[in-house]
This record gives sequence, structure tokens and C-alpha cells, in this order.
Amino acid sequence: MAGREDGRRQRASGAAEHAGWAEELLEHLRPAGRDPNRVVAWLAGTAHAAVSLQDGTGRLLAGARVRLDEGLVAGITSGRIASAALEDRGRHLRLVRVDRPHPAPAAVLAVAREEPFDRRVFDIVTHTAQVLELLLAGHESTAAGLRLRRATSDLRLAILQLLMVEDTVSARRVAAGLWPGLLDTDTACVYVVEGSPAERDRLAEECLSATGEGALVVRCPARDAHVIVLAPRDTAGRELRSLVGSRPGVFVGGSTRQGLARTAAAYGQAVSALAVARFRPGKAALYAERPHPERLMDPAALHDWTAAVLGPLDTLAHHTRAELLATARLGLEFTAVDTAKVLGVSRNTVRARMDRVESLLRTDFADLTVRAAVHLALNAQVGLAEPPSGADGRGDARLTDLLAGPALRTWAVDLLGRLDPDGRPLRRTLRTWIAAGGNAERAAQKLGMHAQTVREHVRSAEPVLERQLLASGSDLYEVVLAHLVTGDLDQPLLRGTKPGHPDAPVHG
Repeated sequence: MAGREDGRRQRASGAAEHAGWAEELLEHLRPAGRDPNRVVAWLAGTAHAAVSLQDGTGRLLAGARVRLDEGLVAGITSGRIASAALEDRGRHLRLVRVDRPHPAPAAVLAVAREEPFDRRVFDIVTHTAQVLELLLAGHESTAAGLRLRRATSDLRLAILQLLMVEDTVSARRVAAGLWPGLLDTDTACVYVVEGSPAERDRLAEECLSATGEGALVVRCPARDAHVIVLAPRDTAGRELRSLVGSRPGVFVGGSTRQGLARTAAAYGQAVSALAVARFRPGKAALYAERPHPERLMDPAALHDWTAAVLGPLDTLAHHTRAELLATARLGLEFTAVDTAKVLGVSRNTVRARMDRVESLLRTDFADLTVRAAVHLALNAQVGLAEPPSGADGRGDARLTDLLAGPALRTWAVDLLGRLDPDGRPLRRTLRTWIAAGGNAERAAQKLGMHAQTVREHVRSAEPVLERQLLASGSDLYEVVLAHLVTGDLDQPLLRGTKPGHPDAPVHG
């Protein structure tokens, strides 16, 4: 009787002990603990052993490296033997094959300890190998999914970058394989959705869902908080507005409908509209919803003036001209680094292209009035793709004449007049800051105030004007043009205009 009772106690004790380590091992399969390194570390502590997990090439996958016979490892990873147990120079070794999803080669779980392997440790090693197989299979599946999503994301970005430089043929060819029919259109709108960098991936997925995958959704390579959406369908704007309306801290700006070859210009419009959206209760804005100076000018005169200003680029090969125009449009909106990321080139390439545009136009982009004038010409080129009625192509239109229209003057006076009620000299500070090329230190010297005060005045003008000023771009250039219209700034010299043009400088 006593013997049977002792046997029951031993079996009960063994079962309880087995349940203890098995429960600990199973904990590593929970979502919060699925880490092969943690499993191997647990095995090392439980078995009082040195443990390694390595593949057939000797690459360590987890644990601490254990000295092993290469031939034995090759036999296990090749499938010739499933496991091995041996004693080597006072070490007791246990090697177990751990299968991995194809095409990854099998791995070897090696356990080395000073004490011989008893039944308990033998079972622990065997079950740990099975858990590692499950974890590695899950990791490989997750990794494969991540690689697929990353490749898809890279393809979307590549398509957008091709459209940015007007290579619509290549863009359609790339898109046709994965998204048939997506770019079977001549026009589209571009939207920029802004959230927080931490939430950007989820926001991109929500944009895909909201548009029914009928749009090109790209994580902006330059701005960590932005998602770019190129949408051929007219309903996309409504779908994205509905999305941002239900999400705090999320905004959307949209362009007018443009030809696919004008994607770079549409992107600039969307970014400009996004700046307005930040100041609106609905958190959404379209570029067409706000009066823009080029739309208040005489179309025929604007067309002729634009042709004269950008004429030096017409002598270039089409692809070179397209690259320079796309780079100039983005380079006047963003930094060289951000422009490079959007276009998928180096920042040195961006600077070289901007320098070439400067050279061809024989002008100086350090002057904000020049940048605003060239930006106006680039925008007009997009908006006036076909010569309007009355355009004669003689190229004798003057910038001063373009800026002298009554509608434009009303717009400029109304815009800058918003600053007058403020007790601080915001308008004088802004005018001086623009004349100083946007340099707060130089403006402060002229005004006799601290540079930080200049920045605070400019920053205070932003919500009043509903435009971003400290970040160079469309908003700033519109404000510069308003100052040119009211006569608060001197007219820029555009030396790129052909000799004899009214805007060309007089020599001698």
C-alpha cells in the first residue's frame, strides 16, 4: 500500500512539474510574447544550458553561439537526420531540427549542458523546438506580408514620381500590372491628407478603404505626416472629406482637376489648399475654393507673358524640359531635400536642376519677388495649356500690366488689409521681411527689432491671411504678389525674357 501511494505522489509531482514548464512555454505563443529570442532565453534558463538557434550556414538566429560539428549540422538541416544527442569533451549536446517556411532553410536548435539530459529536459527541448517552428512560421508569414506591402507601396511611389516628371506612358505601364484601369484617364485630382506621423500608416489604409482602392495612395516620401492621393474619380474628394471629418487632427487639401502630365502642379495646389484647411472648421479645402491671383488676370496677356518668361526652356528636349519644370515647380514650393524625396532623386540633382533653370531664365531665386513671378508663370502654364482667345504670342505683355487689373487690386487690398486691425505693425514687418528674402535677421536690422519678434509677427500674420508664410510655397508667393500689386514692393527683374521685352532690364 505504501509503495502504491508513493508512486501516485511521484506521478502527481511529475505531472504538476510538466504542467508548470509547459504553461510557461505556451505563454510565449501569446501575441505579446512571440519572440524566438525570448523562447531560446527561457529554454537556456529552464534547462541550465547554453542554447543557440542557427541555420545551415552558421548564421545565428537566436541565443548564444554554441560550438558544433559542421557535418552534423549539415545532416540535420538537410533532413538526413532529424535530431542528435552526444557527449563532446564533457558537454552533453542535444541537436533538434527546426523547420522553417519554404524557401528558408531549416535551422538547428542546439542545447549544451554539463549534466546529462534527463527525461524532463529532453521533453522541454523537444516541445521548445515545436514552439520555435510555429513562431518562425508566423514571423516569416508576417515578414512576407510586410515585404509585399512595402513593394506595393514602393510601386505606388514610383508611379507618382513618373507622373511628376510627365512620363505618363511609363506610369500607366507600371500601374497596369497591379491596378488595371487605374490610370485609364486623362485627368485626375491630387489630395494631400495630413495627420500625425505615428498614425500615418493607418491613415493611408483608411484612405485606400475610403476610395475603394480606386485611387493611387502614396505615403509622402518628404513629409512624415502626409498621405498623397491621386484620384481619377470625382467622388474621391467627398470620400476623403468624410474621412477627415470623423478624425480629430486630420486635414485634407485638394487640387483642381488636372491632366496627368500636370501632377506636379496639382500636388503643389493640394499642399496650398491643405494650408487653408488647417484654419477651417471643416478641416478640408480645395484649391479652387479660394481666389488665386492668376485667375484674376487677363488670360491672353498672362499667356503671352508666361510664354516669354519660360521661353528659354522651350529649346530643350521634351524629357529634359519636363524634368526641369517639375523640379522648378516643387523646388519653389519645398526645400531641396523634400523635393528630392518626392521626385526620387538626390538633393544635389535638385540643386543642379534649379541652378540650370536659374541660368536659363537668367534670374536669381534668392529674390522672393523673382520666385513669386516665376511661380506665377509656372502656375499659369498649367492653367492655360491652350492659348486663350486674344493671345497673339508676341510676348510683349508686362508684369506690371498683369498686376494692374481692378479685380486683382481689390483682392490684394482686401488680403493685406486684414493685417491692419492688429495693434502691432504686422504689415510693415511682413513687407520688410519679404524684401529681405525671408531672412528674419536682415529684416530685424532694418526694422530695429529682435529677429524673434520678426518671426512672431510673420507667424501671427499666418492665421489672419489664412496662408503659411514661414514655409516657402504658394501661400507666401501669393502674399508677395499682393505686395507687388499694391506697390509695396519693387517689381522683379526677369532677365530671362527675350531682349526688347518690356520686363527685360535696360543695359548700358
